[in-house]
Amino acid sequence: MSTVRPRLHLERIIDAAIAIADESGLDAASMRAVAERLGVTPMALYKHLADRAALVDAMLDRILADVRRPAPTASWDDAVRSRIMATRAALSSHAWTRQAIETREHATPRVLAHMDALMADMFAGGLSADLVHHAMHALSTRMWGFTRDVLPTPVPPDPRERAAAMAAFATTYPAIVRMATTAPHAGQACDDDAEFAFALDLLLDGIRRRHEQSWTSTEAGDEPRR
Repeated sequence: MSTVRPRLHLERIIDAAIAIADESGLDAASMRAVAERLGVTPMALYKHLADRAALVDAMLDRILADVRRPAPTASWDDAVRSRIMATRAALSSHAWTRQAIETREHATPRVLAHMDALMADMFAGGLSADLVHHAMHALSTRMWGFTRDVLPTPVPPDPRERAAAMAAFATTYPAIVRMATTAPHAGQACDDDAEFAFALDLLLDGIRRRHEQSWTSTEAGDEPRR
């Protein structure tokens, strides 16, 4: 008695690829691996997707489709914050999405729609195109719910090694030691969610203040972009 396989369609392919990426990382979600998971030949996938880049785009779009929209009555800054935090929540369940976003060569319609929605929120609040342009640059990867730590200071896990490192730092890098030993959370791991929200709120506060001051880039001394 033969077993009838479910019909191969794009949604099944994306489901399998996301499952593999969730288990083993984005690089593991190759066309061959997805085909093996589905019990088909790799060539069968190319009837639905042009190449692996298209597969990764489809995977990312699937995750972004689950991003919760802000309340229609929200102010522009609350709407932007809500949209970004919802994006962070959706993508944080899939560690591979950060790599997918950072390696995309072309924006998909859903990626563009996310960016367009953020700008629309700001325009709805009366922000100028000039300020929206600079705000989007300032948000950078934060619009996707993540950011980069630049050269994080290594902290030895062993208490004695950590104390010795702090003693060595004390003379050469006194400001680092002061922050690391006297801040309220000294000696504890950073709360990534709290740090992200703090930085996002700082940016939105600054953007809001400049909007209230009718800020323009030319008055700030910037050369107009051509």
